[in-house]
Formats: sequence, structure tokens, C-alpha cells
Amino acid sequence: MPEPDAAEQERLAARRNELRDKHVAPIDSRPPSSGRGIHHAALICSDVVQTIDFYQGLLGFPLIELVENRDYPGSTHFFFDLGNNTLLGFFDFPGLGLEQLPEGIGGVQHLAISVPPDVHAELRKKLDDAGVAYDGPRRGIVESIYLRDPDGIGVELLSDELMWFGGKWLNK
Repeated sequence: MPEPDAAEQERLAARRNELRDKHVAPIDSRPPSSGRGIHHAALICSDVVQTIDFYQGLLGFPLIELVENRDYPGSTHFFFDLGNNTLLGFFDFPGLGLEQLPEGIGGVQHLAISVPPDVHAELRKKLDDAGVAYDGPRRGIVESIYLRDPDGIGVELLSDELMWFGGKWLNK
């Protein structure tokens, strides 16, 4: 994908600054969120077993429920525990002939999942040992491991704490 030239990058940076100034309230005047957090994200997989093998077997997120999808008979709905009372859910939709989508507007670019630094190091070694391709550290982003699940969903394993981004706390 071609990157914007220097003049366009400058224009885009000015636009981001304008949007930040207009829409991001200082922490001391920011209203509380109306939400309590993400209950679960629900994604579609092509194969239940390979998805379990990846998220539970490789990444270590326990599978905690597996039931029939109440909206589509024959479909499986299952959940992984991501910690902090947050779930990652999946559906399969057998018989629908769904195809893998390219990254695009309205799609999921990636899921960023926070893991403790020691687990981050263990997962990096586990990925290396398994020959699983990832990016992040080689680009100088040492706190992030970017990889794709078996269906091409982008996953970021992030050693930063929740609400820490870009070298600062977003909630303090």
C-alpha cells in the first residue's frame, strides 16, 4: 500500500491535531464513559478446532464456553477468557459458504490484547519455536507482537497495561 508523501503527511498531522483539540477533553473535565467495558467481541471463524488450537493452545486463552448459536441452528458459538472479565467470542456458520474478507473499511484491523510482560516474552518464544510469523519487535515496536490467526484476523499481543498508549496513560 503506498504511503502518503511528505506534504500529505503534514496535512494529515495538522488534521489530527485539529481533531484532538476539538474532541479530546482534558482528563479533569472528561465525562465518565457510559460503558462498563467490552463484554465480548464476536468474530467469525472457518474452523472451530483450528481456532481453539490457536487461541487456547498457542496463545493460552482458556476456552470457557461452547454452545450452539441461538440465531443460526447448527452454528457453534464459543468464548475465550482474555482476562479482566473480557471475552473473545467466535461463531462458525457451516453451510453458508462464507469467504475470507480482505482488510477494509468496516472490518477488524486487529485486536490488541494486553498480556503481562513475562507472558509476552513467553509467547514470543512459543511463536518462534512454532515458526509462527509475527511483526512488531523487528520494526522497533518491542511491546507489540502482531500476527494473524488461522482465518487472517489481526491479533496484537501487547505488553503494555490497559489504558497505557504511546508512552502515556490515557485515563490519568
